[in-house]
This record gives sequence, C-alpha cells and structure tokens, in this order.
Amino acid sequence: MKGLMMEYPLTLTHLLERVRKLYPHKEIVSRMPSGLHRYTYGEYYERVCRLANALRSLGVQKGDRVATFAWNHYRHFELYFAVPCLGAVLHTLNIRLFPDQIAYIVNHAEDQLIFVDDSLIPVLERIQPQLKGVKGYVIMTDSERLPETSLSPVYDYEALLREADPHFEFPTLEEDDAAVMCYTSGTTGNPKGAVYSHRALVLHTLVECLPDGMALGERDVVLPIVPMFHVNAWGLPFAATLVGAKQVYPGPHLHPRDIAELIQQEKVTLTAGVPTIWLGMYELLQSERYDLSSLRTVIIGGSAAPRSLIEGFEKRFGISITHAWGMTEMSPLGTVSKLKSHLEQLPEEERFAYRAKQGIPAPFVELRAVDDQGREVPWDGQTMGELQVRGPWIIRSYYNDPRTEEAFDDGWFRTGDVVTIDPEGYIQIVDRTKDLVKSGGEWISSVELENAIMAHPKVKEAAVIALPHPKWQERPLACVVPKEEFKDKITKDEILEFLRDKVAKWWLPDEVVFVEEIPKTSVGKFDKKALRKQFEDYTWPTTPDEI
Repeated sequence: MKGLMMEYPLTLTHLLERVRKLYPHKEIVSRMPSGLHRYTYGEYYERVCRLANALRSLGVQKGDRVATFAWNHYRHFELYFAVPCLGAVLHTLNIRLFPDQIAYIVNHAEDQLIFVDDSLIPVLERIQPQLKGVKGYVIMTDSERLPETSLSPVYDYEALLREADPHFEFPTLEEDDAAVMCYTSGTTGNPKGAVYSHRALVLHTLVECLPDGMALGERDVVLPIVPMFHVNAWGLPFAATLVGAKQVYPGPHLHPRDIAELIQQEKVTLTAGVPTIWLGMYELLQSERYDLSSLRTVIIGGSAAPRSLIEGFEKRFGISITHAWGMTEMSPLGTVSKLKSHLEQLPEEERFAYRAKQGIPAPFVELRAVDDQGREVPWDGQTMGELQVRGPWIIRSYYNDPRTEEAFDDGWFRTGDVVTIDPEGYIQIVDRTKDLVKSGGEWISSVELENAIMAHPKVKEAAVIALPHPKWQERPLACVVPKEEFKDKITKDEILEFLRDKVAKWWLPDEVVFVEEIPKTSVGKFDKKALRKQFEDYTWPTTPDEI
C-alpha cells in the first residue's frame, strides 16, 4: 500500500513564489562599483520574470546551460532563480580559474549563453576563439552604454530586462530536473562537473535552515562572502530566500575592511567564508574598531579553521564561529559543528576542541571512514580513514566524465579527505589523502601542524607540505607568513619551541621557511600543489639522527 499524498514536486520555483507572497518588502543589498544598490524581494521577483522572458527571447530551452561569470551581487542572484525556474540549468563559472580551465569547462558543459560582469570581460575575450558553442554574451554593467569588446554577439542585461514583459508563467518542472551545475576547482586534472537537481537543492535548503544547521530565519541578515560561483555560495542565497531573510552581497569588495563596514552598516547576523578571509578580519579587528555586535555566527568552511582563530574571535570580540564541511559534489553541506547539549557542560578546553572539529553529519547525510583495505574504521576519535558519504544531495556521478568510477565505492562517494570520527559522531579532517606526510611509515597531519603553528601570536598564515626525504621517505616543511609587525622578528627555533608541547616530537617540521605569502586556490584555500612545485628542488639542510 502506498501513501495517499499529493503530487508536489520539490522545485526552486516554490521558494521564489513564497518569497514574493510573504516577504515582498524585505531588502536585497549589493555593494556595486557605483555604490550600494537596494531593492526589495517584490522588485526582485518582477526582474526575475523579465529575465526569464529575456532568456526565452534569446532561445533558451529546457535543459540548456546558461553560464555566469560574475561577482556576488543582485544581478547574479536574479540568475539564480530565473534560469532554473525557467527549466534551464544555471552554470556558475569560477572566475579565478586559469583561462584554459575556463575554456575547458564552458565547452564541456556546452554553455549556450554567458552572463558576464563588465570588469571580467577581458578574461573571456582572451578565450572566446576557443568557445565554439557559446551563442551570445550578456554584459552586466551599471554604465549606460556597453563597453567596447571583441565578444560577439553581445547583449545589454539591463536593456534586455527593460524590453521584457514583467509577467511570466513559470513552467511546471519535475523535481529531478537539473537546476544548477558547478565544477570542481581542478586541483588534479581537468575540473569535474556536478549537476544538482531541484529536489536536491530544496532538501539541502531545508536542512541548512534547521536549528542545528545554520539556523536561518526571517529575522536574519545574510552576507555570503563565499563566492556565488563556488557551490552556490554554499546554498545561502537559496536558504535566505526560503525564509525571507534580508540578503547582502559584497560585489568584488572582499578586503576585510570592506566586509567589516558592510556588517556594521547592514547589521549582518550571519556571514560565511573560507578561513583566509577571517584570518585577515581577525588581524584587522586587532587594530581597528567596528561594531560587529549584530553577528550571531560566522560560518567557516572550505578548509579547517585553526582552533586559535575560533577561540580568539569568541574571547576577544564576542563573535561565534561555526565550523562546517562539505564539497562541490555534495551541494555542498556535509557536516556542521555545533555542540550537543550535554557537551556544553564540558570544561572550556574540551568545548573548543569539539568546536574546532568539522562537526556531525547533517540530517540525511550518511558518512563512514574506511582504511586502505576498504574496512570501516571505528568511531574512536583516533583511527584515521578516508571519509565516504552518501545522501540525497550528493552526486551519483560526474557530468559526462570517465573519472566517475574511481570516485565511488559501492554507492558511497569517496571524498579524498582523511578523517577521524569520535564516539559522538564529530569528524575531524586530518588531511587530504594527497597532502598527508608519510614519515618512516607513519602519517603526519599537515592540517593539524598548520593550525598549531597559526596559534603562534607572531604568525599570520602557515602551510605544511610533504617533501621527499632520504631517510624518512617524507618530512614536513613548514611555510610561514609572519604578521606584518613581526617580519624578520621571528625564528625557526621560536616556532619549533612553540610546537614542542602541542604535537609529537617526530611531527616537528625539519625546516621552517618564512615566505611573503602562501599561494591560494581559486576559492581561497592554501594551494599545496603550487607550494610543492615552488619547493620541488628544495634540499634539506641536515638529516636528523633521530626524530
């Protein structure tokens, strides 16, 4: 016997219609090159309808891929709903990838149109001859006239909307229809495509709003610093729309001072970004005063945030940091690190230790860790294994890519992250499989070493890489960026002494090199691949007699 329930497909159109009916007066704010832009969800809805009509006039059909090449702002947000609610597929292009990678992605996805910010036109101009399937470029600009460009054919975003009908009847879609497409950042080989269905995004949105998720509600003011081209800005634009929260977008203005001013001015309650953003913010707040008292939490993901950062923000500035973890292949939410009620009674030291972990799985996300023989490891908080996941918003294959087979293990997605899982179910990312240091047959976590080094009061950033070693197979090299005021005033011995009571003796880096900056990936993570290339000819100064 089957349940007698209504046929009601889970599609993004329901989020759009809900916000129009219930929250038409709530604001959407964007910091644009010409200044702050403000309008309401009611005005937003009309522009989304105009945009859907414009897309139709340009020949966009169901299933067609429509790409964006843009910063975080209201026009980009309009595309977030107009494209998938029309039945097409929104494809957010990573503006920080190498040109050849962008060309590969556009061609592989078979993008029909590209919507591009005027400031980013030169990047596309360089690769247009390679983009054989693109039928047109829509330029998003605040200027009254389109800039001169070799892109062809080109259309003016605002002119298209002015000429379009403000009424649009959105089609009835199937919940398994493709809605959005994102590609991985391509740190190994060509980027891989992940296609998200309407159903997956709606379920992801609902769980993200739960109290033990990101706890979003109508009273929130949400500032996604994480790029809209990076896994849907972690789903925050969809979640904020569902609950009718005010949204604030920073545009290309991502300096810590710009972010602090926006939080202060717009009374932001929730914001999200990678650790490097908040390391810069922490440094700023130590020298300049801003009223950030409206913030109830900062969501950090992308890579592990140092415990010292979590503790420092809370103790010095009263700002709570919530650790989360996920992947492009997971839409992206996998885990959120909030203390279970009985853990709140623990001593401070133990509470911060839990909060520095990546958290417990979100509802409907199942996870396990397996060893080299494919055996599930115990949840003891000690045994390392590769994390594997499955759930309703996790891909079952890459888009048109033969690498799918190696990414899955009997229905589980292999994340490539090495973790421990404690008895409470909290995961801790130990490393990426390719970034672990294998010294004398034993594993060293580069992430744990980095976080320990970044707790040093004179250190701004630190990255640890494995380099070949004549005796121990591999040993860790620590690359350290001192804070500005401590350049030339910090030594290797100072770092090693600081680490001695924090990690095992044999984990101590054999060498500490001080650098001007650590290279970052297109989404702001430390680029270990670039660091390994930079130090590929490095020669160890000495071979230690004992470790």
